[in-house]
Amino acid sequence: MKFMYECPSFPEGCPLARAARLLDLIQALRRRRRPVTAASLAAELGVSERTVYRDIATLVGQGAAIDGEAGLGYVLRPGFTLPPLMFSDDEIEALVLGLRWVARADAPLGRSAADVLAKVTAVLPPELREKVETTGLIAAPNVPPPATAVDLATLRRTIRAERKLRIAYADADGRHSERIIWPIALAFYEKARIVAAWCETRQDFRHFRADRIVQAQPLDERYPKGRRVLLAEWHRQENIPEQI
Repeated sequence: MKFMYECPSFPEGCPLARAARLLDLIQALRRRRRPVTAASLAAELGVSERTVYRDIATLVGQGAAIDGEAGLGYVLRPGFTLPPLMFSDDEIEALVLGLRWVARADAPLGRSAADVLAKVTAVLPPELREKVETTGLIAAPNVPPPATAVDLATLRRTIRAERKLRIAYADADGRHSERIIWPIALAFYEKARIVAAWCETRQDFRHFRADRIVQAQPLDERYPKGRRVLLAEWHRQENIPEQI
């Protein structure tokens, strides 16, 4: 099941079908940070471009913060919220499996993942709540990564605050160095946790294994570039696809 307008009980012309289609359009816009053309939206949603134009006009008339125009593309302005009323089977499985994987990251994130799943489940209708509770997708236990001297929650807070970080680091050969870095991302791999950062010593992006950071001291000084800018530069340099 996708949305109700694809179900034979709700033909495309009925009000319930159109309401569901509008929600699908909002979700398609939410997933994008840059303008998307009506042709792309029509191909994704399985409708005509004329339907997309009509639905965009309807959403704007109802207060949706959508910028753009025909031929150029549309983008949903930040801050607009519209709580989804339902999930498809695939969306439920993606949500549950994703949160179960996150629960393996570290203890604070694990508790937060459990809280998120409980909040979402609490507001779902009974039939969807049962699907969440009985999904057959399991995140298998992993081998615990090496213990870290630095608290991963501290690293995450420093990244969010866009603060510089003074670290004492031991490389694979045991050589020690002190550096000031601009941490921009924390990657969770099966056997390691990796901090991506701009290194003031090397004047370039570098990757640091969290288990080799001997000491870490967040500094009051913010790094001069915004994290979004640094992330974009890092993605380009490392040829990393844009994350959802």
